[in-house]
Amino acid sequence: MGLLDFARDDGRLNRLQQRQMSGDRILGIEGGGTKTAWALVAGGAIIESGKLPPSNLRLTPPDQIEKILRVLPNEVDRVGVFLAGCATEDDRAALLKLARAVWPKAKIVAGSDRESGMAACLGDRDGIAVNAGTGSSVTGRNGHRMEKAGGWGHILGDAGGAYFVSIRALRSVLREYDLRRGERKFAANILHALGLNNFDELVRWAQTADKMEIAALAPVVFEAARKSDEAAWQIVAASVSALVDFTTAVALRLHLDAPEVRLMGGLFQHQKFYGVAFATALKEKIPGAQVAPSESLPEVGAAWLATNGKLRMPVVEKFTPPPAVIAATEEVNPKSANLDRLSAREIVELFVAEEKSVEEALRRNVDELARTIELAANAIAGGGRMFYVGAGTSGRLGILDAAEIPPTFGVSTDLFQGIIAGGAPALRRSIEGAEDDGRAGALAMDERRVRREDMVIGISASGQAAFVTEALRRAHEIGAQTILLTSNASQTLVEAAVSPAKSPAAETAASTNDIDLIIDLKTGPEIVTGSTRLKAGTVTKVALNIISTGAMVRLGRIRGNLMIDLQPTNKKLRERAISLVAQLAGCDRESARSRLVRVDWNLRAALQEK
Repeated sequence: MGLLDFARDDGRLNRLQQRQMSGDRILGIEGGGTKTAWALVAGGAIIESGKLPPSNLRLTPPDQIEKILRVLPNEVDRVGVFLAGCATEDDRAALLKLARAVWPKAKIVAGSDRESGMAACLGDRDGIAVNAGTGSSVTGRNGHRMEKAGGWGHILGDAGGAYFVSIRALRSVLREYDLRRGERKFAANILHALGLNNFDELVRWAQTADKMEIAALAPVVFEAARKSDEAAWQIVAASVSALVDFTTAVALRLHLDAPEVRLMGGLFQHQKFYGVAFATALKEKIPGAQVAPSESLPEVGAAWLATNGKLRMPVVEKFTPPPAVIAATEEVNPKSANLDRLSAREIVELFVAEEKSVEEALRRNVDELARTIELAANAIAGGGRMFYVGAGTSGRLGILDAAEIPPTFGVSTDLFQGIIAGGAPALRRSIEGAEDDGRAGALAMDERRVRREDMVIGISASGQAAFVTEALRRAHEIGAQTILLTSNASQTLVEAAVSPAKSPAAETAASTNDIDLIIDLKTGPEIVTGSTRLKAGTVTKVALNIISTGAMVRLGRIRGNLMIDLQPTNKKLRERAISLVAQLAGCDRESARSRLVRVDWNLRAALQEK
C-alpha cells in the first residue's frame, strides 16, 4: 500500500468519524474571570448556548464550579471544559474529576482556556491568538511548539485587558485630583457609571471591588478616548502597546515572519477601534502579520476540542419559532395613540386616568395578596426567608423593597433578598440578554442557598422572563414556596404550554406546576407601548409593599400603625423614635430621649423599660 492509499484511508476514517459524531450532543465550556460561556452542539450546529458566573480553577472554589456545571445540559455525549487557571497536569486531573461527577457517561476532555481560545481562533493552524477580555493573554503555535505571553492575572500582569485599562483610569483620575484638584469630565463619568458622589466614595469602593467590578469601567474609558480625552487615549494606547509587544515577542520566539493573528475577547468584540489600533501598531513591527477577528467563540472551540478536532466549526442553527402571542403589556394603547401631540397638562391627565387600572388590578387580587401575606408570615415564622427574583424593572423593584425592610422593621438584612438578572450592574444599566438566561436563574437559587422553608416570589410583567421562570422551577424542586407576580398571567400559561418548542434545544421549561400561586396584576396596555416601568411597574411596587408590610404586621413588628422596630439611623428617624416612645409610653419627649439613649436607641427595648 502506497502513501496515497494511506492518505485516502485516513481521509475516509476522518469522514467516518465526523459522520459518527454528527449525532452526538457535544457540550463546550470556557470559563474565565468574567463568565462561564457554554454551547451545546448537535448535527454540526449550536442548538443552545448561554453564560453563567465566572469559573477560574485557581480562584473559584471547587464546589462553586460544580454548581455551575450542574445547571448545564446533562444529556450529552462529549464534553470539553476549559477553564482559566488550569495550568498543570494536576489542575487538569482535578477539573476532569469535577466534570466526571456531573457527566459520568460522557467522553470528557479538559484544559486551559488558552487551548479553547486557540481552537476558536485558529483550529489546528499555526498562528497567534490575542485575547483581551477582563484579562489578556497572547498564545502562539508553530507546528508542535507553543509560546505564550501575558495572562499572569490582574495583580501581576494582564496588560491590555479591561482590568488593566480600568485600574489605570482610576489611578489617573485620583492622581489628577491629588496634583491639581482637577475634576475633568472623565472623572465625572466614572463617578456617574458607579453611582458614586465623590472621590472619597470612589476610594472606598475600589478597596472592596473585585476585578470584574473594576474591569466593568473599561467602556467608560473607551468612550472618553473616542471623544479625544487625552488621559483616556493614553491609557488605551498603553494597552495596545503592551499587547503588540507580547505578540511580537511570541512571533519572534516561534520564527513566524508573517503570522496569522486572530483577535478574541470582549474588548476586541465591543470596542472595534481597539482592534483597528492594535492591527495598525502591530503592522509597524511585523509588516507581514495578517490580523483578523476570531473565527469562532471559545466555547465552540471547547466543543471542537471535545471531538479531537474532528468536527467542523458549527454555526448557529436556524429554526422557526412558534407563533408569537402578544402580551397585554405589549399591545398598543388606543388612549395614548396621539401622545406625542399632547400638552404637558394633557399628558399628566392621561397618566392619572390610566392609574385607575392599577387600583382595579389590586382589587381583583385581594384574596391572592392576602394569601401571600399569610404564606410569607408563616415562612418567616418557620425560619424561612423571602426572595424576590426579577429582571430589569421587576428586579430593581424587588431589590428596592428588600432593601427597605431591615431599617423599617428591624429585621436581619438576609430575611428579604432581591435577585436581579445580570447582577449588580443591572441596577444601573440594561444587561443585554440577562432576562433570557434561564440557567442563570436556576443557579441563583443554588447560590443563595434557597431552602424548603423559604418563599420565592418571581416578578415578571410579561410572564416570559426565563431567568424568573427557571428560578421558580428550581425553587419548586428544592421545595420552597413559589409565587409569580405578573401582569400577563394568560401569557404565562401559554408560555408554559409552548416553551419546549421555543428552541429545539430546550430541555426544561418552567410551567404553572412549578408555581404555587399566580397573582395576575393585569393593568392592560401601557401609555408608552411596552414600557412596563409604567403601570405594570407601579402595580408591582404596590403589591410588594402590601406583601412585605402585611407579613411584618402579622409577625408583630407593628403596634397599632407604628413602627416599633424602626432603626433610628439618622436625625429624622431618631426624632421619629422619640415621638413613638413618647406616644406609646405616655411620657414627655425628654424622658423618651433618655430611655432611648440608655438602650442605645433600641426602640423596642425603650418601650419595655418600666
